[in-house]
Amino acid sequence: MKVGCCGWGFYRGGLKAYSQKFSLVECQQTFYRLPMPSTARKWREEVPESFEITVKAWQAITHLPSSPTWRRSGLKLKPEQEKNYGWLRPTKENLEAWQRTKEICDALNSKICLIQTPPNFKCTRENRDNMERFFDRIDRGGLFLAWEPRGDWVENAGEIKKICRDLDLIHVVDIMRRTPVSDHRIAYTRLHGLNPREYDYRYDYSAEEIRELARRVGELEKSHEEVYVLFNNTAMYKNSVQLMELLE
Repeated sequence: MKVGCCGWGFYRGGLKAYSQKFSLVECQQTFYRLPMPSTARKWREEVPESFEITVKAWQAITHLPSSPTWRRSGLKLKPEQEKNYGWLRPTKENLEAWQRTKEICDALNSKICLIQTPPNFKCTRENRDNMERFFDRIDRGGLFLAWEPRGDWVENAGEIKKICRDLDLIHVVDIMRRTPVSDHRIAYTRLHGLNPREYDYRYDYSAEEIRELARRVGELEKSHEEVYVLFNNTAMYKNSVQLMELLE
């Protein structure tokens, strides 16, 4: 089992200091705006060989240009280009965006790439068909692909299970809210806090909640060969250390 955080940007001392405390991090910068491959290689050189960096795929692949997060993308699109980005459609633009994402994964020597789809990417036949065509066309290059569906997908566990099986995807969940339905040998959980609104990251897990989390990831470990636990809340550095101490 590996425990880490979604990002190192707020960790005192940066990535190098972070890697001395943790063995895992999920790179968040790649979602908003892809770094230069040379920058990614520099990050890799800062950390021990055993340190693992997973990558959150570039939003150009998953989110429409109308998404507020696109403001940070650095891309200036022509009107005719906008309809070709996002929602895992098998367009030339999305396939190129994947290749650029994969290049960063290669530079970081990453094993897993996280693909997060937004709530407006609905559980429809069109979106399922596009997913199949997209994943059929891309070069994975040995990467494990982890999918975090949001929106109405969470009410359609059967569809998620089928897609993950057919497309060889890891089903990513917040284990404190639901359990993964894929049969993949890897489990990947992202912890967003337990506020009434699911993706309200302003949260600090209590000692009791950390104990319950330890129990749940322990159950995951019984049924999976590898388990990745990523905190994605405001108190993530503190909470991840608490969990690691409990698991020792």
